[in-house]
Amino acid sequence: MKSIVLVAVAAAGLAVAGAANAAGEADLAQKSGCMTCHAVDTKKMGPAFKDVAAKYKGKADAEATVVTALDTAKGHPKVKSSPDENKTLVKWILSM
Repeated sequence: MKSIVLVAVAAAGLAVAGAANAAGEADLAQKSGCMTCHAVDTKKMGPAFKDVAAKYKGKADAEATVVTALDTAKGHPKVKSSPDENKTLVKWILSM
């Protein structure tokens, strides 16, 4: 019985940590100017992040393709975020 409670508490802790991490990534997207053109689930000037995730779902090179587009400003306007921040943002977006 104790092990079931421990597993449940650990799972709840991981869920809270994941939500907190996603909030940090949303803040990074806001700070980096991504939210000027994009929203999580509605189209603005650019596609919704969930639509981007759907477009690349199941593609092995998805992360590298999107990061390269952001880093090189080819296929996407120049961004304010660093290459490391781009990787973090792309992982977050593709996880949607």
